[in-house]
Amino acid sequence: MKKIAIFASGTGTNAQKIIDYFRSRKDATISLIVSNKSTAGVLLIASQENIPSLLINKEKFLTGNAYVDELKSIGIDLIVLAGFLWKIPASLIHNYPDKIVNIHPALLPGHGGKGMYGHFVHDAVIASGDSETGITIHLVDELYDHGRTIFQARVPVVAGDNAASVAKKVQVLEHEHYPRVIDSLLQKQLSASHA
Repeated sequence: MKKIAIFASGTGTNAQKIIDYFRSRKDATISLIVSNKSTAGVLLIASQENIPSLLINKEKFLTGNAYVDELKSIGIDLIVLAGFLWKIPASLIHNYPDKIVNIHPALLPGHGGKGMYGHFVHDAVIASGDSETGITIHLVDELYDHGRTIFQARVPVVAGDNAASVAKKVQVLEHEHYPRVIDSLLQKQLSASHA
């Protein structure tokens, strides 16, 4: 059984879709919800779903052991970032090489980097006059929005679109594709461990 930890800072709509996707699976489970905000909606989801949660402290996360001991003690195999706004520290990346995945609400390498999240991304897409946008699912390295891309999906940006309408289109892609791409990563891990 592969164990997934979801890191989220906000309402948790992607987290809920991932939980729903893996709910009846025998080979993978959501074992932990991690958040940096005590008021995050994702913690309410964790409570309703009876999934253990962990509220993390910035100093320990960024300059301490990044909660590696806690994650290892539970046996976490894959870390999924679902709207998690802190940069992932080197110690966590080194302990989970190619096992931390993120979703970005634009087509990287465009509109990525520090401060580029949520409506800031969609505002930038509109301001740049891009004819399309979408999602990028990528492995996490030590730079913001930089690790190896494993999946992209696109939607057109049309006349009359604004940041809110683009956000809705992009969220449809997130909910449709992110759980499936996480599943394919887990299947690769499973086949590698059996090889």
